[in-house]
Amino acid sequence: MPTNPLFYPLSDAARTPNLHDQIQIALAIADRHVLQSLLENCIPTLAKGQHIHAISTQVGVPTGNQQTADGIVQFESMRCRLLAPGERVDLSVTSNNRTLESRELARLTQHESDMQTLGSNLPLSLTVSLLAEAGFRSEQVEEILHLPYDAWHKSWWYAIDISGNFTLPFLRQIRTLRFPDGTFTLQYKDFFEQDNPNCFISRAQKVLVLIKPDAQSFGETLRQINYQREALGIRQAILICSTISDLEAQGFINQGISVYPAVELILPTQSDCVHCGRTECAMNGTPDSPVALCYGFLPESEFV
Repeated sequence: MPTNPLFYPLSDAARTPNLHDQIQIALAIADRHVLQSLLENCIPTLAKGQHIHAISTQVGVPTGNQQTADGIVQFESMRCRLLAPGERVDLSVTSNNRTLESRELARLTQHESDMQTLGSNLPLSLTVSLLAEAGFRSEQVEEILHLPYDAWHKSWWYAIDISGNFTLPFLRQIRTLRFPDGTFTLQYKDFFEQDNPNCFISRAQKVLVLIKPDAQSFGETLRQINYQREALGIRQAILICSTISDLEAQGFINQGISVYPAVELILPTQSDCVHCGRTECAMNGTPDSPVALCYGFLPESEFV
C-alpha cells in the first residue's frame, strides 16, 4: 500500500448529508472525464484513460434477493490501433537492405488467425461508420468498399504489450462482401509474430462499483462485494470510500478490489450563505453572496 494514500477523512468543509446518494447521483450523471478518472486513478488502476474507447454507467442494479449494486461501469478498452498516416512500422533493420527487411516482415507475420467477421449484411452507412471508427481515412474506406472479389486491403496495426503500450506490430487484411440488396459483410484476419490480437479494436468490460459506509466493517464489505460479483458475473470491482486505513486498503487490493476516494465524486449543493452554519467560512452570513453551489453548505438547523 502506498505510504501517501489517497484516502483520508472528509473535512467538515467537504462533508454533505447523504454521502451515499451524493456519490450515486455523481455516478449517474458523470461525464466521460469523471468516469475515466474512476478507472484510471483507482488503486490499482483498471484502465489507462487514452485506451478507453467508450464508457457509461448503470446505477442501482438489481442483484437478486432484493439487493442492488450501487453501480456498474461499462467501458470498451482499446487493444489495438491502426498506424497513423505516415507512421511506419519499426522493422529494426536498414531500410535499403531488402533481404533483412523481408526476413523481419516474415518474422512479424509468421502466424495467421482464423477468419473473423466484423459485421454481416450491414447497410452502407453502418459499414462506413465501423471502418471510420477503427481509424481508416475516407480514401481507405472507399478502397475497402470497392475491392475486387477476393481482394484484400492490407494495413499495419499495433497491439498492446504487457505494459499497456501499443508496441506489438501485426498485419491485418480486410475484405468486403457485397450483396444484391446493397448490404455489406466485413471480414478480416490477422498475421502476427506471437500473440493473436483478441479483438478488432476494443474489448467490452464491466466493473462493479460499491460505496462503502463509514461504519461498515471490512468483512461485511468484502462479503457484499463477493456476493455482487458472483450474482452479476463481474470480477473487476471498485470500492469508493471516504475513510479507510492502509491495512484495510491492502486487504481489499489483495482480493482483486480497487479503491477510490469518495471526496472525488462529491457534488456541490445549492447554498444560502445567510443561513449556513459554517461560521469559519469567509462568506458566512453574507446576504448578497455570489456563491450559488457549495460543497460544504450546511443549514444552521443541522449544524452540530
